[in-house]
Amino acid sequence: MKTELNSRQFYRTVAVLVLPIALQNLINVGVTSADVIMLGRVGENALSGVSLANQVYFILSLIYFGLTSGAAVLTAQYWGKQDVRTIERILGISLRVGIYAGLLFTVVAWLFPVPVMKIFTNEPTVIAEGVKYLKIVSCSYVLSGITCVYLSIMRSVERVIVATVVYLISLIVNVVINAILIFGLLGAPQLGSQGAAVGTLVARCTEILLVIIYARKFNDTVKVRFRDLLERSPQLMSDFRVYAVPVLLNELAWGLGMAMISAIVGHLGSAAVAAHSVTQVSRQLAMVVGFGVASATAILCGKAIGERKEELAKEYARRLTRLSIVVGVCGSCVILAVLPLLHRVMNLTPQARSYLTVMFFIMAYFVIFQTLNSTWIVGVFRSGGDTRFGLILDSAALWGVSICVGAFSAFVLKIPMPWVYMILCADEVIKMPFSWKRYRSYRWLKNITR
Repeated sequence: MKTELNSRQFYRTVAVLVLPIALQNLINVGVTSADVIMLGRVGENALSGVSLANQVYFILSLIYFGLTSGAAVLTAQYWGKQDVRTIERILGISLRVGIYAGLLFTVVAWLFPVPVMKIFTNEPTVIAEGVKYLKIVSCSYVLSGITCVYLSIMRSVERVIVATVVYLISLIVNVVINAILIFGLLGAPQLGSQGAAVGTLVARCTEILLVIIYARKFNDTVKVRFRDLLERSPQLMSDFRVYAVPVLLNELAWGLGMAMISAIVGHLGSAAVAAHSVTQVSRQLAMVVGFGVASATAILCGKAIGERKEELAKEYARRLTRLSIVVGVCGSCVILAVLPLLHRVMNLTPQARSYLTVMFFIMAYFVIFQTLNSTWIVGVFRSGGDTRFGLILDSAALWGVSICVGAFSAFVLKIPMPWVYMILCADEVIKMPFSWKRYRSYRWLKNITR
């Protein structure tokens, strides 16, 4: 039997979740956008170097996202069951894994910055700018991991406002310090790419300080306990491996795929790199609400499943699927609307401007498919513990088709760059019919709490 939902109450509930999450995503994009816009005024080498160096954190952030999304598969259902103690134990496990991942990436980026940059480009001037940025910003990786894990778990138990406040303050700090140190304002030295790195590091320190204050003074729901960082419960660790690890691997595969795409574009010249850097930021801007819908879907469907209200979970999935289509079209319009503005404010070469126009039109269709796939894979499927399907589908479409065919087309067939970019963005289109079939089967709907 179809469950009837009061439409006004449904959209009010969705708005309470989606809007703060979307604002958080917008703030995070704002941090990247500030770097891109300010460094774009400095020159292509600084912009390209920092953009490629940030691929290291991009991969790490997707590990964090995969870790927390996987943990949210469990915490959302346990939240529906009102088992707060188990959620605290899951938070401890997630923090431990996040700290280990951050330390690993910090050591690699600090000790081997040049080899890391050479993965993405072979241009010495771009590598030099990237190395200066990478050595400083790598000191923020562990701090970012702790903040990301904690705030994401809070979001899965419907505490979404705190992350918005933390990231908003962080954005303000980052933009102010960036402006001062990149351009040498107020008597400060003009540091360029190094100034951007210092701004990011100070912003991450601000985030962790705010999280500590919130956790100790204001959060009376889910506590951080030191003993939970050492959690060794066989049953909970087994559930974490079964449901969370596939999500982590999924996001890692996707993140490495995005980094590989940047590496392919990076070997097509600095003009292509600069245009790609701007396009990626614009894609993130267009997807802020789409990712918010996907996160809200995971929370609402997961909570309903934990409460053993399967028909309600199905109805949430149906309505949020329809909403994601509308959001995707709006995101596409955002992509096309900001293109004329970027042409006016960015200091790019004529070739980079030409590439930018083509990439934006390709991205305009890409975000529609990505929004819908995100709602199904990140939201619907993961809410019921169906995490392996997303891992297999994402890996096959991205690595098996887009990257392999795109690299072959770029370096063997040597077809024009715009056609290469279209192939590199084809994975979301390839995934959609498979995602739709899985969604309609309801094989994703499963209560995984103990």
